[in-house]
Amino acid sequence: MTEFDLNRDTVRSIIDMAHEFHARDDVTFEEEPEVADEYWSSQVTSDFAGDPYYQELKSTINDLEPDQQISLVALTWLGRGDFSFEEWSDALQSAEESWNDHTADYLIGTSLLADYLAEGLQQFETADVE
Repeated sequence: MTEFDLNRDTVRSIIDMAHEFHARDDVTFEEEPEVADEYWSSQVTSDFAGDPYYQELKSTINDLEPDQQISLVALTWLGRGDFSFEEWSDALQSAEESWNDHTADYLIGTSLLADYLAEGLQQFETADVE
C-alpha cells in the first residue's frame, strides 16, 4: 500500500489558503516555475511581500519539515498528472531531489495548486476506501 505521511487536515488547510490567495484578482504569474530557484522565489516575494494571504500560505508551508514539504510537492505533481498513483515513490524521490529553501514559493507560484493538491489527496482517499 502507498504511504502518505502528511497530515490530511494540514493539506486541506493549505488547499483552502491557496484557494484564497489565487482567487484574488491581483494574483497572476507569467508562467509556472519548473523548479524552485532563488530568482523565482525573490520575484514572488517582491510581488506579494505585503499580502497577508501570501504570508500565511508561505509561513504554513515553510513551517513544515523538509520531508513534509517534499510530500506536498509530490502530491502536487500527482494531482497535476505528472505521476500516477502507482508512481508515488518516484514522485517522492523526484521531489526530494529538487527540494530546496524555495519550495514554498515554487508551490505558491503554481496557479492551480489547490486543485492539484485536492486531486492528489482524492487519489489517496479513494485508495484508502478500496
